[in-house]
Amino acid sequence: MNNRYYVVREDILPEAIMKTIQVKEMLSLGKAATVHEAVERVGLSRSAFYKYKDGVYALNELERERIATISMDLEHRSGVLSNVLSRVASLEGNVLTMNQTIPLQGFANVVISVDISQLSGELSELVELLRSQAGVRKAAVIGQG
Repeated sequence: MNNRYYVVREDILPEAIMKTIQVKEMLSLGKAATVHEAVERVGLSRSAFYKYKDGVYALNELERERIATISMDLEHRSGVLSNVLSRVASLEGNVLTMNQTIPLQGFANVVISVDISQLSGELSELVELLRSQAGVRKAAVIGQG
């Protein structure tokens, strides 16, 4: 079965759909601890919430789980990789996977997959920040999805 998606203006959506989105937002932001609490606060039945919850998303939710793959050549010395990972975290990037080769001639290739959906700033800014770190010979985006 192929799913089809539509962008629909908020003011023409049925009330149950809008309330489902409100419940999901309350839960994700911690404004309600349970589904029961959230549906009561917005005036929606639990059955309606469960009917629609997996089929309705705010447009900004579609940008979640954006992943960038970054390849770097790092000097083989203590603290270089740790500094790189700290820089990724400082811009709200979340490292999902990491693969490092055995160092040859003083350098190791490191490839990281980073969830960039919450990145503060642009991906290009992150790459430039990584390139500027001591011990980073090169850094480049090799994939993005």
